Amino acid sequence: MPGRVVTNSGFDVLCHALESYSALPYHMRSPCPPNPIFRPAYQGSNPVSDIWAVHTLRIVAKYLKRAVRNPDDLEARSNMHLASTFAGISFGNAGVHLCHGMSYPISGLVKTYKAKDYNVDHPLVPHGLSVVLTSPAVFTFTAQMFPERHLEMAEILGADTRTARAADAGPILADTLRKFLFDLDVDDGLAALGYSKADIPALVKGTLPQERVTKLAPRPQSEEDLSALFEASMKLY
Repeated sequence: MPGRVVTNSGFDVLCHALESYSALPYHMRSPCPPNPIFRPAYQGSNPVSDIWAVHTLRIVAKYLKRAVRNPDDLEARSNMHLASTFAGISFGNAGVHLCHGMSYPISGLVKTYKAKDYNVDHPLVPHGLSVVLTSPAVFTFTAQMFPERHLEMAEILGADTRTARAADAGPILADTLRKFLFDLDVDDGLAALGYSKADIPALVKGTLPQERVTKLAPRPQSEEDLSALFEASMKLY
């Protein structure tokens, strides 16, 4: 696969794991259905999905950059294939939340942006890119609910969290993600894809129906919250 395809596919794997591990815990979902057959496909974070999410993050931290930079690095690319499967086990049970819920209008409302290395004759925002661009803002927003988990994710991705306070979990994870994206030459936010503040109402409107995933966020969000998250994602660096 071309480098950008590897990068953006890897970002989807990354966010599958981040969102699964930080999703609303399964025992906090409400109301509980009267019969297990009525449970939704996505259960929220749980002891099974947690194992796979953390394992995926460790693989991504070690191998994604290598897989992007050297197409002949079979060890790195093979491990990223495995990470994709492991993350699927995680989010297939736990679910994802805001990064994915907000990604659909980012891709769906594309104007003229054409992603590098994608051989297409039409505007395209690849799914992994549309997901990861909001991740710094999203995890800054959600960290207050489960700061320990957010710090753990930041540490796995390379942050020094030894003296970190719980209140700083969101900014620490966000900065860690920004550095990760910057190192892989990712576009500088939604503005680089052709979006502006004027597009935020449409982006929010496109997110609101995505309750299949947005309701798994550990922190409830209003339309104003979503607007603020999109605005914060216009520029990353």
